Amino acid sequence: MPIVDLQTLLASGIHYGSSTSLWHPRMKPYIFGSSGGIHIIDIRQTARQLVQAYYYAARLGRENKVLLFVGTKRQARDVIRDAARATGMPYVAERWLGGTLTNFETVRSAVRRLDAIEQRMYSAEYLRESKKMQARDQRERRRILRNLEGVRTMNKLPDALFVVDPQYEATAVHEARRLGIPIIGLVDSDTDPMLVDLPIPGNDDGIRPIQLVVKIIVDGLQKGRAEQFTPNPDATAAAQA
Repeated sequence: MPIVDLQTLLASGIHYGSSTSLWHPRMKPYIFGSSGGIHIIDIRQTARQLVQAYYYAARLGRENKVLLFVGTKRQARDVIRDAARATGMPYVAERWLGGTLTNFETVRSAVRRLDAIEQRMYSAEYLRESKKMQARDQRERRRILRNLEGVRTMNKLPDALFVVDPQYEATAVHEARRLGIPIIGLVDSDTDPMLVDLPIPGNDDGIRPIQLVVKIIVDGLQKGRAEQFTPNPDATAAAQA
């Protein structure tokens, strides 16, 4: 089964770009033409970049690397959250908290604070605390979870990011680039593809194209992980000799 099928890409609407008046000149190599005032993205280019992203994700999975999924726009939130949970990867789906990468130790301190609050809340003695203190802890717990739930188990900086709409996620992209963390990005025709290391040209406003691209990334990760447990025939033969 092919990694990418052109008919599936077309059916998802991934080729519909943004308004021709809003396009970014650096997207020119990825644009097939225009229709009705919007750019049409060349799905052959999309397919090529998706294959590269698939194999890159497979390498990450094979090497037990951490891929941080980022997508806070409404259309991407649930897709990003579900994909990250399915693969056991960290994610940001609500709001990018400034300093998530560049001030990582502060983020870890907030997570440790969350752990302490929950440990106290689940203790028998907590029931004897005042209602005021319990309400305060509940508010703080909700606040930390809202901002950091997806990166709660991320004990080190990620090895790569996958971002839906790098222009929308400018702060995340800036922090990753500052730290030299590679970025895979779903990039529409109104966005500079140079913002990311591996641009996937396509519609970043539709749920179906986002789902399709994320699925291919997830498939790559899972392929790489499966290969960790696939015996190397040459090595097996040598051991039996």
